[in-house]
Amino acid sequence: MKQNNFVSGQSAECSAPVASGDRLRGRDMEAWDLYTKDRERTGKIIHRGEVIPEGMYRLVVHVSVFNHAGELLIQKRQTKKNRWPGLWDLSIGGHVIAGETTRQAGEREMLEELGYRISLSDKRPALTLTFGNGFDDMYTLEADIALDELTLQEDEVSEVKWATKDEVMKMIDDEIFIPYQKGLIELLFFLRNHSEAHTKL
Repeated sequence: MKQNNFVSGQSAECSAPVASGDRLRGRDMEAWDLYTKDRERTGKIIHRGEVIPEGMYRLVVHVSVFNHAGELLIQKRQTKKNRWPGLWDLSIGGHVIAGETTRQAGEREMLEELGYRISLSDKRPALTLTFGNGFDDMYTLEADIALDELTLQEDEVSEVKWATKDEVMKMIDDEIFIPYQKGLIELLFFLRNHSEAHTKL
């Protein structure tokens, strides 16, 4: 992967290029806000690696970037990652740091992992999932990004590429993609250009 100093290929939802050295926070220093089951911030925080108290929840975020051909930008996780090492994943994902919104976290993670600046300021999550001890806001956006101009975070991401829905499904079958529910992948591809639950308003 070409390691350029600046990112280009902006779309209407993407702003200025950024320098490759513009990294934000060390992951070993992460602090997370804790929430109730109704997603109310409790005012309590926890640090990465600490046990989340029973009845408390954290926030994570995923952003799925699609190009105008309908392909999904996917990243390959570094082999030294503790969770899902060496597997392909959605465009970006990560924890929401204390004081952040999921929009801010999505923008930060995109900048940190791929060196690409996006704006989610006018976006709402395409969907929100719940899991054992948290909430996962998933955003979708469209951008024709030139892959050879991305700057990958070396300790997180080893490779990126565009993939069709069928290709992602096969990668899940081949156990080289994080084993997301296939229905979720179907839904993300659907939500890239649909924002309503009904066919008529």
